[in-house]
Amino acid sequence: MIGITITRTKSGLIQSFEISGHALFADRGKDIVCAGVSAVSVGAINAVHELTGITPDLEHRADGFLRCVVPEELPENTNEKIQLILEAMAVSLRSIEEQYGKHIQITFKKQEVE
Repeated sequence: MIGITITRTKSGLIQSFEISGHALFADRGKDIVCAGVSAVSVGAINAVHELTGITPDLEHRADGFLRCVVPEELPENTNEKIQLILEAMAVSLRSIEEQYGKHIQITFKKQEVE
């Protein structure tokens, strides 16, 4: 199963997300759940960079692990753009979860302190 954790700040902004595991929906190279999650998450990271010039703090491993952390203290208009992109990512991932819930689980966490 693919596990996704989306962490929000106390005020509700997406601060980071982490993806790990494998969907095991189909054989490697034919797994549409894995492909969908990869396309949505990597597409969001690419959009953040392309549309705002900001490169989030990233960790990516060959085993499918991906962690993305939004930099702190960004200009308000830049942060608004990033949040819109990441919220769209979250909507897309929830859509995949609704359809393929046996293969993907999303957890939302909220930080206690900002």
